[in-house]
Amino acid sequence: MNGFIKTPGSDGNVYVPYEKRSGEKSTVYFTRDLSEKGLMKIFDRVSDGLCGKIAVKLHTGEAEGPNIIPRPWVKNLFEKRLENATIVETNTYYEGSRYTTEAHRETLKINGWTFCPVDIMDENGITVLPVKGGKWFGEMHVGETLPSYDSFLTLTHFKGHTMGGFGGSNKNIGIGCADGRVGKKEIHTVTGSDDMWSISKEEFMERMTESTKATVDNFAGHISFINVMRNMSVDCDCAGCDAAPVVTPDIGILASKDILAVDNACIDLIYSLPGGGKDFIERVESRHGLRQLSYMKELGMGNDLYTLIDIDNGDRAITAEEAVADVSPDWVPDKFNTFPGRNKLS
Repeated sequence: MNGFIKTPGSDGNVYVPYEKRSGEKSTVYFTRDLSEKGLMKIFDRVSDGLCGKIAVKLHTGEAEGPNIIPRPWVKNLFEKRLENATIVETNTYYEGSRYTTEAHRETLKINGWTFCPVDIMDENGITVLPVKGGKWFGEMHVGETLPSYDSFLTLTHFKGHTMGGFGGSNKNIGIGCADGRVGKKEIHTVTGSDDMWSISKEEFMERMTESTKATVDNFAGHISFINVMRNMSVDCDCAGCDAAPVVTPDIGILASKDILAVDNACIDLIYSLPGGGKDFIERVESRHGLRQLSYMKELGMGNDLYTLIDIDNGDRAITAEEAVADVSPDWVPDKFNTFPGRNKLS
């Protein structure tokens, strides 16, 4: 692993249209129903394999952030489908409202994540998971308690990201499971650099994806992915109330057993929006974020071809263009925009 020069891939700013991809197909489920019922309905399509002690990884957000997945939706899912599950998180690498465990616990209370157990996995230490076939890592440092779970649900707020271009299931796991002091530093920072964000573009996408692979491999056969395409600021929920105002219209919820397929489907929907995805696309391409997708494929983490199943209309197979054909180009806030962020309803 250390005996050769490591060179990042390229073309992370180049979108590959669906018809130019090759390989096997996976199944991705889609609903336009952005509600607690819609979330529960799509969860049921990918819930087989989730058993025993279940970890639910979602971005609980900086204090009073306006764009996180609505707490009532998640609470309903826990009460109806995940009664004994646990939300899992790790502390942040940057100094914000989730930097220390004490501050993180307070932020969880502020944001309403009080209806179920929350495990800050690196609260008492870290452990390592192997990275099979990695270029940058042979192992990844993650929260100590991560391997204690039997299965894993990735419940992701799909949005933009300052470093990654976009934050889907790959970012939720790759950054979100790496511990706050060692793992995240390995992903973000050149050894010896005074700039904590010194790794960017294709190399950052690859390091983040290898971190994800460690967790995905650990839960093979017992892991599912849900991406909620709502309140999609070009900034991550890490930005909290300082996130750029949302302009990309809400789309729906997607789910799959294939992490590459679900993240790629979300990107395809953004690129297929009738006039409403320009800001999001600029953020993705300027950060070379599409390397997340091509590198997941290179690492054998899934398929970039998929069948998109419209569960709102009799499980009809549809294209990305059909899925967003009726989406208005203008974003409209909903009743859950209740925190003091820029998108608060009056």
